[in-house]
Amino acid sequence: MKPATAAKKLGIHLPAAPTDFQENALTHEAFKALQENPPEWLAELRRSGPHPRQVVAQKLNISIGGLNRSEVTETLTTSEITELLKSPPAWLVQERAVHATARAEAKLAKEREAAKRPKS
Repeated sequence: MKPATAAKKLGIHLPAAPTDFQENALTHEAFKALQENPPEWLAELRRSGPHPRQVVAQKLNISIGGLNRSEVTETLTTSEITELLKSPPAWLVQERAVHATARAEAKLAKEREAAKRPKS
Protein backbone atom coordinates (compact mmCIF):
# COMPACT_ATOMS: atom_id res chain seq x y z
CA MET A 1 0.00 0.00 0.00
CA LYS A 2 1.35 3.42 -0.89
CA PRO A 3 2.18 5.74 2.01
CA ALA A 4 -0.42 8.31 0.89
CA THR A 5 -3.14 5.66 0.85
CA ALA A 6 -2.12 4.34 4.25
CA ALA A 7 -2.04 7.87 5.71
CA LYS A 8 -5.51 8.60 4.37
CA LYS A 9 -6.90 5.36 5.78
CA LEU A 10 -5.22 6.03 9.14
CA GLY A 11 -6.57 9.61 9.20
CA ILE A 12 -3.17 11.29 9.45
CA HIS A 13 -1.39 14.05 7.54
CA LEU A 14 1.35 12.27 5.56
CA PRO A 15 4.01 15.05 5.79
CA ALA A 16 3.74 14.91 9.59
CA ALA A 17 4.49 11.17 9.67
CA PRO A 18 8.02 9.84 10.19
CA THR A 19 10.22 9.76 7.09
CA ASP A 20 10.34 5.96 7.12
CA PHE A 21 6.54 5.83 6.88
CA GLN A 22 6.47 8.48 4.12
CA GLU A 23 9.03 6.76 1.92
CA ASN A 24 8.13 3.07 2.17
CA ALA A 25 5.13 1.11 1.00
CA LEU A 26 3.26 -0.93 3.60
CA THR A 27 2.10 -4.49 3.34
CA HIS A 28 -1.48 -5.14 4.34
CA GLU A 29 -0.19 -6.99 7.38
CA ALA A 30 1.92 -4.00 8.44
CA PHE A 31 -1.04 -1.67 7.91
CA LYS A 32 -3.30 -3.91 9.97
CA ALA A 33 -0.66 -3.98 12.72
CA LEU A 34 -0.58 -0.15 12.75
CA GLN A 35 -4.35 -0.07 13.13
CA GLU A 36 -4.50 -2.68 15.87
CA ASN A 37 -1.49 -1.52 17.86
CA PRO A 38 -0.58 2.05 16.85
CA PRO A 39 2.94 3.20 17.73
CA GLU A 40 3.32 6.35 19.82
CA TRP A 41 3.98 8.60 16.79
CA LEU A 42 0.69 7.49 15.20
CA ALA A 43 -1.29 7.88 18.41
CA GLU A 44 0.18 11.36 18.91
CA LEU A 45 -0.63 12.43 15.33
CA ARG A 46 -4.20 11.23 15.73
CA ARG A 47 -4.50 12.94 19.10
CA SER A 48 -2.95 16.33 18.39
CA GLY A 49 -2.39 16.61 14.64
CA PRO A 50 -1.73 18.27 12.33
CA HIS A 51 -4.85 16.70 10.86
CA PRO A 52 -5.65 16.17 7.16
CA ARG A 53 -8.51 18.12 5.61
CA GLN A 54 -11.10 15.37 5.92
CA VAL A 55 -10.40 15.06 9.65
CA VAL A 56 -10.46 18.85 10.12
CA ALA A 57 -13.82 19.02 8.34
CA GLN A 58 -15.20 16.18 10.44
CA LYS A 59 -14.03 17.71 13.72
CA LEU A 60 -15.50 21.10 12.76
CA ASN A 61 -18.72 19.39 11.62
CA ILE A 62 -18.54 20.90 8.15
CA SER A 63 -17.82 19.57 4.67
CA ILE A 64 -14.52 19.71 2.83
CA GLY A 65 -16.31 22.04 0.42
CA GLY A 66 -17.02 24.27 3.40
CA LEU A 67 -13.31 24.37 4.15
CA ASN A 68 -12.67 25.36 0.55
CA ARG A 69 -15.33 28.08 0.56
CA SER A 70 -13.87 29.42 3.79
CA GLU A 71 -10.38 29.36 2.28
CA VAL A 72 -9.01 27.11 5.01
CA THR A 73 -6.19 25.47 3.09
CA GLU A 74 -3.69 24.54 5.77
CA THR A 75 -3.80 21.61 8.15
CA LEU A 76 -4.96 22.32 11.68
CA THR A 77 -3.94 20.87 15.01
CA THR A 78 -6.37 19.69 17.66
CA SER A 79 -5.71 22.81 19.73
CA GLU A 80 -6.43 25.07 16.73
CA ILE A 81 -9.66 23.20 16.04
CA THR A 82 -10.64 23.47 19.72
CA GLU A 83 -10.07 27.23 19.63
CA LEU A 84 -12.26 27.56 16.53
CA LEU A 85 -15.01 25.57 18.23
CA LYS A 86 -14.79 27.59 21.45
CA SER A 87 -15.14 30.88 19.63
CA PRO A 88 -16.49 30.11 16.17
CA PRO A 89 -15.91 32.72 13.48
CA ALA A 90 -18.82 33.69 11.23
CA TRP A 91 -17.66 31.43 8.40
CA LEU A 92 -17.71 28.39 10.70
CA VAL A 93 -21.21 29.14 11.98
CA GLN A 94 -22.40 29.53 8.37
CA GLU A 95 -20.72 26.35 7.14
CA ARG A 96 -22.05 24.30 10.04
CA ALA A 97 -25.57 25.48 9.18
CA VAL A 98 -25.05 24.62 5.50
CA HIS A 99 -23.70 21.18 6.43
CA ALA A 100 -26.61 20.49 8.80
CA THR A 101 -29.11 21.46 6.10
CA ALA A 102 -27.40 19.24 3.53
CA ARG A 103 -27.41 16.28 5.94
CA ALA A 104 -31.11 16.83 6.74
CA GLU A 105 -31.98 16.98 3.03
CA ALA A 106 -29.99 13.82 2.32
CA LYS A 107 -31.80 12.04 5.15
CA LEU A 108 -35.20 13.11 3.80
CA ALA A 109 -34.28 11.98 0.30
CA LYS A 110 -33.18 8.60 1.65
CA GLU A 111 -36.44 8.22 3.61
CA ARG A 112 -38.51 9.13 0.53
CA GLU A 113 -36.60 6.61 -1.57
CA ALA A 114 -37.12 3.91 1.06
CA ALA A 115 -40.85 4.68 1.18
CA LYS A 116 -41.11 4.25 -2.63
CA ARG A 117 -39.52 0.80 -2.59
CA PRO A 118 -41.98 -2.09 -2.40
CA LYS A 119 -41.90 -3.92 0.88
CA SER A 120 -41.21 -7.61 0.70
